[in-house]
Amino acid sequence: MADNTNTSWDRLPGTSDPKLKKIDRLAEKEGLSSPKKHREITPAYLGRNLVGNYASVNGLKLYYEIYGTGTPLVLLHGGVGASEMFEPVLPKLAESRQVITVHLQTHGWTADIDRPLRFESMADDIAELIKHLGIEKADIMGYSLGGGVSLQTVIRHPNLIRKLVVISTPVKRDGWYPEVLESMAQMGPDTAKTMKETPLYQLYPETDWELLFIKIGDLLRQDYDWSKDAAVIKSPIMLIFADADAVRTAHIMEFFTLLGGGQRDAGLDGSLRPNAQLAILPGTTHYNILSFPELAALITAFLDSLKPEPM
Repeated sequence: MADNTNTSWDRLPGTSDPKLKKIDRLAEKEGLSSPKKHREITPAYLGRNLVGNYASVNGLKLYYEIYGTGTPLVLLHGGVGASEMFEPVLPKLAESRQVITVHLQTHGWTADIDRPLRFESMADDIAELIKHLGIEKADIMGYSLGGGVSLQTVIRHPNLIRKLVVISTPVKRDGWYPEVLESMAQMGPDTAKTMKETPLYQLYPETDWELLFIKIGDLLRQDYDWSKDAAVIKSPIMLIFADADAVRTAHIMEFFTLLGGGQRDAGLDGSLRPNAQLAILPGTTHYNILSFPELAALITAFLDSLKPEPM
């Protein structure tokens, strides 16, 4: 069983904290990137003590952090960044549940291993992490790249997932707008050269950015269509998209319909509604959707909801 010590929100991080020294020693022992530099650069990061752990899964030293108590919720970040993406929603979500943030392969403080980046293998990593933590079933939420990983997790390991939230992610590759696919196709070593000018470089200075962009570019050029698998997902699922998303509007409705949504009236008492829910957030894009003011409340309401019984 892993050390599930929760981070606290009552004071700023400091390198004198014994828990912080523990994770730094663990990272050094494993030959991994340490969060120490991150704390020195951004001491007020999320206004909390930064305490994380590494789990050995599938040959990978997977970095994760745990906040709060209650029903477990695993958060999976988008491409290139890591758990910092969830700053806008993490504190609110952690008020009522145990939130587990993960740094996927090659991202943040999870170093790379000798295997390509694939949605399926990253999903298997998450499944092993859930087992490593001794969790019987968890909710899972993924944004963009992480949304693809979360979908594959419930497809490949349905017995481990209770509910699923997918944010700004298509169920097949051509669900992205053509210009987005074109941009994905161009990702590679040259893209990495621009990272030194970004806040992400300061957050994760030990990341091998060239390798990350080579691998993520290769991943995003792979064709996929998970429609058949998604259509038989039994877990309740919530789709969240921006009203000006990078995912085609027609595909959003196709995805929702695939999950049983939008096919009939739910009835006066709502008892005929499908397992799937859909939220389109006004005034947002693929790139700022996680900052929508009511996002945490929407997610919490879905995760806490029960399907209404007939009147």
